[in-house]
Amino acid sequence: MTTLIATSVVRGSNQGESHGGIYLINTDNGDILQTIDWNTADIDWQGRGWDRGLRGIAFHDDKIYVVASDELFVFNQKFEQVGAFKNQYLKHCHEISVFQKHLFISSTGFDSILGFNLEKQAFDWALHIKSDGARFGAERYDPNGDDGPLQLNKLHLNSVYCTPSGMFISGLRTENLLNYTGRAVGVFTTLPEGIHNAQPFRDGILFNDTRSDAVRFESPTDRAAFRVPRFPDHKLTHKNLDDTRVARQGFGRGLCVLSDTLIAAGSSPSTISIYDLETKRPTKAINMSMDVRNAIHGLEVWPYAWPTK
Repeated sequence: MTTLIATSVVRGSNQGESHGGIYLINTDNGDILQTIDWNTADIDWQGRGWDRGLRGIAFHDDKIYVVASDELFVFNQKFEQVGAFKNQYLKHCHEISVFQKHLFISSTGFDSILGFNLEKQAFDWALHIKSDGARFGAERYDPNGDDGPLQLNKLHLNSVYCTPSGMFISGLRTENLLNYTGRAVGVFTTLPEGIHNAQPFRDGILFNDTRSDAVRFESPTDRAAFRVPRFPDHKLTHKNLDDTRVARQGFGRGLCVLSDTLIAAGSSPSTISIYDLETKRPTKAINMSMDVRNAIHGLEVWPYAWPTK
């Protein structure tokens, strides 16, 4: 059995309504378990996704780490909260990645990657990504000091993915997959504008081409593109929004690798799709909601047993 864990954001939800949650999905039989229904009064109501919902997911020492806009939460495998951490440079956070006893968080509002020391359970590392046209730079700063960057959201960094080859960083406006080696940041490869979840895979890269409603694999030897699922309008709910930028169907975000040939990707309304890179065809789609506002955010393979009561 392959089980996925997904977080969702309800874009454009109102106070008193759910803002998303955490789900486990059995990809074999389609069973869905909502482990957390996220609803908090401490939310920024400026529109679009903003502070609502839960975002990136990672695992360490039998614990589940999930980031919200400006806070890192820790859960046990029963999804009981066992920790919560804030930092002044966390804002509009997106994806997270664990590497060598650190959890790295893409802090979109500050064009930064923050490092959380998993042994000390404290923030102790931060990197500001700067750009000047097509040139990029990286500057370390103290996440516990007062000399960090301004909250400009210039690049809309939304993804961080760590490997022994370095830290890979991208966002809506980077138009590149960046590689930080510990000394400098450089361009690994070019990307379209408006992407999510870019990551190296095999001899190429995987990413959600969100602006084009597609999931793509690109390499020197192969390529594949999959259209994000769409549903008939009459099946969608909560369409009575004044601004289609707030929520739309076909918004692709959330991506993980199942095997050397299979990948899983998320989209709105909350749907998980499995794609086969060998046959270049979708193999399955599991829908969790027809609420057009409900969008998948984080998506990972669940490494533990299915929870029991």
